[in-house]
Order: sequence, then structure tokens, then C-alpha cells
Amino acid sequence: MQGTVDGFSYGLVTPIAAYVMACVGGALGLRCTARSLVVGNSWRPGWLALGAAAIGSGIWTMHFIAMMGFTVKEAPVSYDPSLTFASLGVAIVMVGIGVFIVGYRGPTVMALFTGGTITGLGVASMHYLGMAAMRLRGALEYDTVTVAASVVIAVVAATAALWCAAQVRGFLWSLGASLIMGLAVSGMHYTGMAALSVHLHGSSGAVAGDSPAELLAPMMVGPLAFLLLAGVVVMFDPLMIMGKPDWQPADQAGKGVPAAAQRSVGASRRSSQYRQDW
Repeated sequence: MQGTVDGFSYGLVTPIAAYVMACVGGALGLRCTARSLVVGNSWRPGWLALGAAAIGSGIWTMHFIAMMGFTVKEAPVSYDPSLTFASLGVAIVMVGIGVFIVGYRGPTVMALFTGGTITGLGVASMHYLGMAAMRLRGALEYDTVTVAASVVIAVVAATAALWCAAQVRGFLWSLGASLIMGLAVSGMHYTGMAALSVHLHGSSGAVAGDSPAELLAPMMVGPLAFLLLAGVVVMFDPLMIMGKPDWQPADQAGKGVPAAAQRSVGASRRSSQYRQDW
């Protein structure tokens, strides 16, 4: 028996909220990736780790906000806690590998291709592992072609987002990158959900596991508050939390010139001025 699947039981509320959270996580994470390209080596791992955690958390939060609107008419749905938390870990680790490649290799074609592919695969892995955590009186079945399309969407959009972030050209580039990253996550999610069908079993009874509300509600407030606050701070005033020594000067901001090189140029100019004055 085929189940009646509804991914929009709350209308547009869950898709919009999920997309916003994916964009917020992407905004913070990609901004951190961009900043890592213009700071000293001592700060770079911290920025990249923060970026990976933010993007991974945003992906995970987006997925389960969207899943709040997912129902199967003929069967209750619940989630296995261990696989649910494992999907968060997979997202952070795989996204972390992608952003570290771009952060240390720079925005070269090979680094963007490799980092974007791994990041996109991380998005897809998180999604399908999160779906594997679902418990209901039936079996999940997927259309292979649609699943492949969802993975391609994730990889292409994630690569484009990393390219935008690596340009280091100010707020608008970061905003565009975060919107693309949100599109990557949301597009991949709903394409993957379009591949899903549920074959129900004949037996009835309670399904083991926690309900979405019981599992997610206690942990939603903290991560959401962190992503929103940290996103605002990093996007609009990153010097508040990292200080000035390793950052590029205000007159060079957004031009993609490494801080060390700018300091060298500034020192040369001051030396030249000194000789002229002498």
C-alpha cells in the first residue's frame, strides 16, 4: 500500500523558515571562509572551523525544520535520535573538509571544484542520513534519477557559493553567496523529497522513537540564537570579535589583497615618505 505523502502540511511556513535558516548558516559560514583568506595563519583554522560548524548547523536545522511539515497520512512519523545526531556530525565534518580546502588552497579552480564537490556531497549525505533516521510503519523508496539530480544540485550550488565567498569583495558578495548556499540546501532537500515514496506495511501499532517536536524543540533555541547573533556580528562587524592586527585596512577592504601584503605595501610607502621628508 502506498502512503499519502505531504511535505507541506503547514503550507509555505516550513519551506520559508527552512530556507531562511539555511541562508543564515551559509552567511556566517561563508563569511568565515572569506575572512580566512585575508587573515594571518594563526587565525585561519579558527575561522574555518567556525564556518564549517555554522554551515553544518544551518544545513541540519534547515532539514529538520522542513521535515516538521512532512507527514504520511496513514502512519505516524518519528525519528531515531542517534542517526539524527549523526547526520549533524556528518554535515559539519564534510562541509569542514570542503571549506578547509578552499581556505588553505585559495580560490583556484581545482580547490573550488574539490571543496565544492565535498561540501555538496556533505549536504546530500546529511539529508539522506537524516531521512534514514525516520521511523514509520513502512519503507522509504527513492527514484534513482531524482536522487542523482538532487546531488548534482547540491554540488553545483555549493561550488558556486564557495566561489562567491572566496572573492572577498564585501557584503554584497557574502549576501549573494549565502543566498546561493540556501538555495543549494533547500533545492537539494525538496528535490530529494520529490524522489521519495512510502510503501506502508499492513500491520499497525506504535512506532518506536521520539516525535519531531520531542527531539528537536529542546535544542532549537540555542543553535538558532547562535546562528542569528553570530551571523550578524561576523557579517557586519567582524573586528568586534577578532581585533584589528591581522585584518586588511579599511581603504583596502573588499579588494582581496592579503593583510600581510598590505602591511608590506604600507611600510614601503611610509619608508619612501620618510626619505622624501629627510
